[in-house]
Amino acid sequence: MPPASRRQFIASLATTSAGLMFSQACSAKSGCAALTACGQPYGGPLSWRTVFVGEEKFNSLCLRAVRENWAALPLGQRTTAVARALLGTRYGSFTLEIDDHIEAASANFQELDCWTFYEVSLAFARLIHARPAPWTGADLLRFIELERYRDGQCNGLYLSRMHHLEEVFANNEGRGLGRNLTRALGGLPVHRDFREMQIAWKSYRYLRCNPSYRSGMAKVEQRVSQLPVTYIPKGEVAHIEPQLQSGDVLAIVSKDDSAYTSHVGLALRDGSTCRFMHATSSRDKGRRCVVDQRISQYLAEKAHDLGLIVFRPFEVAV
Repeated sequence: MPPASRRQFIASLATTSAGLMFSQACSAKSGCAALTACGQPYGGPLSWRTVFVGEEKFNSLCLRAVRENWAALPLGQRTTAVARALLGTRYGSFTLEIDDHIEAASANFQELDCWTFYEVSLAFARLIHARPAPWTGADLLRFIELERYRDGQCNGLYLSRMHHLEEVFANNEGRGLGRNLTRALGGLPVHRDFREMQIAWKSYRYLRCNPSYRSGMAKVEQRVSQLPVTYIPKGEVAHIEPQLQSGDVLAIVSKDDSAYTSHVGLALRDGSTCRFMHATSSRDKGRRCVVDQRISQYLAEKAHDLGLIVFRPFEVAV
């Protein structure tokens, strides 16, 4: 971005921030939420402070993206640039469980888990390429919605969110948002009839508060169990590492047959090797977002990990 445009963007942040402060004040008083570009509220009656946490950090990312011209980078490198800026963010569980009943696209920049770390990094990377600055939190939520919800639409119900990475990859590939590379990289088929969320429903706020969702979740898990899932055995990952690119989504397949995947992060090319970026709950690693060792070594040291699924996101415009 030319220097003049950068100055214009930085100046515009004061106006944007003032508008967001007004939105937050409105939300606190009357329950209204921020509006998208098309005038529809994100979160419906949920407040903006509920659906978007860490406004200051988001604005800081916007400034850095302009200053370092992230938008000019290829998508994978752009995604890892954002992810690097999020390193050190503390790990937080269940940050998407924001209400007892109403489901809404949301983001939390103060706490990230493994899924939201890759998701926020990718959504921000797509946003800054698809739209000119200045960017708003509502802009980001639209790109998160596109990735997180079945067919890219949140209808206010919990079951419109995709809760299993296998469905995310299949649904997003079907919509042209990326490609699952696992089979082409020599992946082997795996099949499981799993009931992870049905069994652990007490851990999920929406399922506890809405018993009627449990039968719907059973149907979702039955459908996801039938997807044609393949994985790269961990002993073969070192051989395919040279074909991985920065920004590839790396999902780890577990030996536990209650689900397919147990963890997810991003690939980061480091010379001839490929390292694993992720949000970790490990106390030894600080319970935060980190750049870890090379992905093949990471898998080799985890007795409960079976292998890897590789998904490569594409550019999108909304």
